[in-house]
Amino acid sequence: MAEAIVLVEDDSSIREMLRYFLQSTGYEVRAYESGEELFAAEEGQEPPVLCLLDIMLPGIDGLEVLRRLRAGAHTRECPVIMLTARTAEMDKVAGLESGADDYIVKPFGLMELQARIKAVLRRTRRPGDTVLRCGSLEIDTAAREVRRDGVLVELTYKEFELLRLLATRRGTVLSREEILHTVWDYDFTGETRTVDMHVKTLRQKLGEQIISTVRGVGYKMN
Repeated sequence: MAEAIVLVEDDSSIREMLRYFLQSTGYEVRAYESGEELFAAEEGQEPPVLCLLDIMLPGIDGLEVLRRLRAGAHTRECPVIMLTARTAEMDKVAGLESGADDYIVKPFGLMELQARIKAVLRRTRRPGDTVLRCGSLEIDTAAREVRRDGVLVELTYKEFELLRLLATRRGTVLSREEILHTVWDYDFTGETRTVDMHVKTLRQKLGEQIISTVRGVGYKMN
């Protein structure tokens, strides 16, 4: 299951643009136009890995939303990036003093936002919570980054999901059908070559010895 980011933004065009972009980078996105809608919908949900919060909202403003998030038992540790058109230094100070982890001023580039998200997730993760280590590999599931011997390796979304699945089940042989169902969410036996091709590209990027083929069964991470 994809990790979730909560987005609170009252401008519908910005909200939908950010929703589409974040989904394209592999996140589940739960988007709201107000703080009231956020708190009503999120009650009982699994906490997100990060919250993107506009400061200028109808009803309760972003700073008050942030204070309530920090007071909540299940949300106090959730990283928050403030999104706002305000540029005054005191507004930034108020957001950071209220518990924001970062502050980005509109208009901003999507690549800058993605970099900020990765940086905040790296800073705020608890040791061991989101990093899988397999030999020379370090798989950061929060930042969606993979390093081999400390060097960043670029993976596609599906390559990362396949690697994460194999890493979390390290040593267990997974059938092609099980991999298809988990990573691609379908059960077409005739499509198992998709798995083979993605394993091939992972081996090219990470080394031939990372993943073993178990003939007649499937794959496992060594």
